[in-house]
Amino acid sequence: MESESETKMMASPSSESQKVPTPSGSPGCSRLVVVAAVAASLSGLMMGYELGLTSGVLLQLRVVLSLSCQEQELLVSSVLIGSLAACLVGGPVLDRYGRRLSLLLSAALVVGGSVLLAAVTSLVTLALGRVVVGMGTALSGTAACLYIAEISPRERRGLLVTLFELMLVVGVMLGFGCSYAFAAVHHGWAYTFGLVVAPALLQMGAMLFLPPSPRFLVARGQVDRARAVLTRIRAGAREHVEAELRDIQAGLKEESEHGYGQLLSGRANLRSRLLTGMTLAFFQQATGQPNILSYASPLLRSVGFRSDAAATLASTGFGVVKVVCTVPAVILVDKVGPKKFLIVGAVAMALTLAALGTLTMQSHTQLNSLCRSHTAAAAGGLNRTGGTFNYSHSTSEPGQWVGGEANWTLAEEEDVGTWGSVGATTPVEVSASLKWASLISLLVYVAAFSMSLGPMVYVVFSELFPTGVRGKAVSVVSAVNWATNLLISMTFLTITEKIGLPNIMFLHAAMSFALLVFVILCIPETKGRTLEEISKELAKKKPFKVPLFGKRKPPSGAQQGLMNSGGSGSGSSTSKETPAGLH
Repeated sequence: MESESETKMMASPSSESQKVPTPSGSPGCSRLVVVAAVAASLSGLMMGYELGLTSGVLLQLRVVLSLSCQEQELLVSSVLIGSLAACLVGGPVLDRYGRRLSLLLSAALVVGGSVLLAAVTSLVTLALGRVVVGMGTALSGTAACLYIAEISPRERRGLLVTLFELMLVVGVMLGFGCSYAFAAVHHGWAYTFGLVVAPALLQMGAMLFLPPSPRFLVARGQVDRARAVLTRIRAGAREHVEAELRDIQAGLKEESEHGYGQLLSGRANLRSRLLTGMTLAFFQQATGQPNILSYASPLLRSVGFRSDAAATLASTGFGVVKVVCTVPAVILVDKVGPKKFLIVGAVAMALTLAALGTLTMQSHTQLNSLCRSHTAAAAGGLNRTGGTFNYSHSTSEPGQWVGGEANWTLAEEEDVGTWGSVGATTPVEVSASLKWASLISLLVYVAAFSMSLGPMVYVVFSELFPTGVRGKAVSVVSAVNWATNLLISMTFLTITEKIGLPNIMFLHAAMSFALLVFVILCIPETKGRTLEEISKELAKKKPFKVPLFGKRKPPSGAQQGLMNSGGSGSGSSTSKETPAGLH
């Protein structure tokens, strides 16, 4: 079974066997490969968009449907339920129908789920639509990364697969931005949900004319057709095509010799390596990123941004920060190394989360309810009679919305700070300095995550496991990642109501500190080392003799010869080989 993060691992040039050297002077990228990579990368745009729109749309829907804490958590988590389901069953679909047809199927799921979300306004249909969209985006992400990795020439594979990660963070930014753009529009959530249909249809149209993956064709026994596809997309000499075809056949043979049972064996320390990967996947979610993204607008609403529109606008900064910080991290990891990025990021996240907990305590945010719409609270709640939503809010400058199903009177709240918890009769004043300090802390936290845990976790995953079991191991780790994300997202509001937002921030800060200790003690320094050298060191339980921030001596000639002759796939593991990930 495969998942999005698994496919990112397979983007590595070393994920395929390199026992047969590629002839010198191999051809570069053809235009067809570039077009195919861009078309497949639209999956990243759709996935990021769905993650980014959640917090802004939640503010609107909790008023319209008068959602409780548990209902809001269900709405947020439903897309993760679909993603986890796709992670568990996506592998057989990809193996049976191939990458290209899977992309067509997943795009159709995104279109169908989005139409359902935009057309019907009820909690059940919204949750169902989000599940369908979650399945579509997760399956699409898996198929896209595999497809790009398998059609790209080795020397350009990392660059082309990085398009997916770039599209993903751009999608997050667009999700935040579009949810703000339609925040003040009647049924604005429907337009926000529906916009993803455009890239889905564009991808479907493009994939109809693009070739299938040659690796999938070889796996299905269609070697002659795979040779024809390689000849078309490489546009090079015949010896290059034949060499790559032999590489594909050797890699598939090696993968078929390993099963899931080997991951639990003590052979080559696979069990401890799998536990290390699962723990790192757990920390990626437990340090708070799912809550910050999915509940960004409610969080900002509670710390002093007086209207839903203001909170949603402020949250768009998260998307911008993710784009700005992810790209340099992907570029610099070759020189710095993933472990140093993880250490610096863990320290920055622990400090900013602790600061945020202190700020929210000083601003009396613990008196506020993240679940309750302050607008609805001021208006006395939402009255639903006979299936019609009647919502009114008296302000000094009312604005009138009239729709077929609802009569709306809506305007900005008065400049009185943040409303208190359920049942409060007076507002809680939040100073401007505390409000903006809270926003800056959140932005710094997002920046720290985007340059460390976001991209570097997947680089480490690609380095922990030997080639033969890498795909299977990462699929298990990815399932843990999605499951942890789901558990945290569907309990965040309920736990916050019980222990308060400051304590939640302190808890995530403690998790970030635990992550720092874990990285220092358990994650090897891998900069400048081949995948084979890393795997041999881990299998023998020999610690890396590389200073944390020091320079490593180059290997001797004998060592270099041994490294070049051992195993399949010899290149060092870098961000260009393995692109960054989200959550």
